[in-house]
Amino acid sequence: MLHQIFRFNWKAWRALSAAEQERIGTSAISALNDLHQGSGEGAHSAAFSLLGHKGDLMLIHTRDSVEALNQVEMKLAHTELFDFLEQTYSYVSVIELGLYESSSKTYSALAARDIQPHSPEWNSAIKETLERQAVAMSSRLHPSIPDAKYACFYPMDRKRGEEVNWYTESMSERQRMMHEHGMIGRRYADDVRQIISGSIGLDDWEWGVDLFANDPVVFKKLIYEMRFDEVSAKYALFGSFYVGVRLPIEKLGNWLSGTH
Repeated sequence: MLHQIFRFNWKAWRALSAAEQERIGTSAISALNDLHQGSGEGAHSAAFSLLGHKGDLMLIHTRDSVEALNQVEMKLAHTELFDFLEQTYSYVSVIELGLYESSSKTYSALAARDIQPHSPEWNSAIKETLERQAVAMSSRLHPSIPDAKYACFYPMDRKRGEEVNWYTESMSERQRMMHEHGMIGRRYADDVRQIISGSIGLDDWEWGVDLFANDPVVFKKLIYEMRFDEVSAKYALFGSFYVGVRLPIEKLGNWLSGTH
């Protein structure tokens, strides 16, 4: 998964003739439509018009490989519209599922059979379980970008300081806290779609969170309520929040002319 945040050079854009704006905009729409259609399972791209000073445009891409994401970057970089875009932020991550409960059950079952962690038999059993889960949860591992009007993206970490460290908590404790955390999210399931992606070893934060809804106030309600749950109140660190309005690719010309 790749997030791209851009600031648009409106001054340089306004200096162009109407014919040049039309030509560059039409070419960009064609390129973005090709990206939006993607290729293969889970290949999607979407655009959002950002609010606030952090940027003007956010592009979100999902692909089945890092190479495919790199091709997305290169294709965009070779459009003339890119000459007017200054990338102010980006985020690379991998879509993942929280499997605390199923992992705990698997580990307990293997321990009951006296199978030692990381032994060949243990590794084989874990691999088989993960493969089975990947098939069963394919739609969640390869989601389409929800067709909602608003998006909210932010990166986050779990604290790992000397006194408060998520990674020194036991598996059972983390499972308990994540279960309580997840129950809050479930109450908003009818109003908010989310995509959680992991970025440890890939970017500066540990996770990326995407929320999609048709009412932006829901983002505030959900995140505020989660502030009081233990896993967030005690262990969470948050990066910058980016909120945008869906920008259908075919309306990019309107956005470029200020009529979006």
